[in-house]
Amino acid sequence: MTAKSAHDFAPPRLGLPDLGPGVGLRHPHFAHILEHGAGVGWFEIISENYIDNYGHSRYVLDQIREQCAIVMHGVSMSIGSTDPLNMLYLQKLKELSRELNAVWVSDHLCWTGVAGINTHDLLPLPLNEESLQHVIRRIHTVQDILERPLILENPSTYLQFRHSTFSEAQFLASLCAETGCGLLLDVNNVYVSAYNHGFDAEEYIDTLPAEHIVQIHLAGPTDCGDYLIDTHDQPVPEAVWKLYAQAMQRTGGVSTLLEWDATIPPYPVILEELGKAQHVLKGQIPATGIQSAAGVSHPLQGLFAITGETACTSLP
Repeated sequence: MTAKSAHDFAPPRLGLPDLGPGVGLRHPHFAHILEHGAGVGWFEIISENYIDNYGHSRYVLDQIREQCAIVMHGVSMSIGSTDPLNMLYLQKLKELSRELNAVWVSDHLCWTGVAGINTHDLLPLPLNEESLQHVIRRIHTVQDILERPLILENPSTYLQFRHSTFSEAQFLASLCAETGCGLLLDVNNVYVSAYNHGFDAEEYIDTLPAEHIVQIHLAGPTDCGDYLIDTHDQPVPEAVWKLYAQAMQRTGGVSTLLEWDATIPPYPVILEELGKAQHVLKGQIPATGIQSAAGVSHPLQGLFAITGETACTSLP
């Protein structure tokens, strides 16, 4: 079977397809997938882990993409940074997307460093008119280079800026209106940030332009007391499933992906967790709590936008 392209699926918003349920492709699952099959129609890869990588991981990916669609998800575009866009990185990203026939390319509304230093973390930016115009210009440049819409994800955050004049949802909506970019709605990140900052998660989702949402992320955070941390290391909690149901109702259904990036369980467990999404759409919300890390805090808690989506390789 040849790799699927966007034209193999019914085209909804932004000309991009609804791929159905998928999972993040992770190294511990390679052997199981190659032996037993994917069990899903598509995988999301961390882009940086495959740029200039022609070793075993790329060999496995090439085998998998013969049967499944591939979506690329980056962690170092740094769309909100004041550093110039890394043109070499963008060209390599474009080349990889062509080689893999990637259905779309996504990254995060964040910055990852400044003065040429990459923190390998997804850092929040002030949400005001100046930063809005700055990000709009950079999105236009990225889309011109990639020759496709950029899909932006809402990050999980642990601080806010006093100078912000937009909510994050308003900021994202404005970016969509001005650039035509798409949205990767991470409902776990909405829940984490809403808990950390005290805003209404349901209102956040209702503020986003549903016609621009092309993908949804699901994951499980960790309760550290005053903060939730986006650890991607446990089942999706009940509150996140409820937000997922709301988002799917608003969009009419979009590609849904389960992320699990730490203490990764066997692949069948991943598929079982992803399968809960179908029950949620029928009104059957799993009564799953959030694992507590009482007395244990991340050393960067409260300072940085910690996430499970850090790249595993050096960046170009």
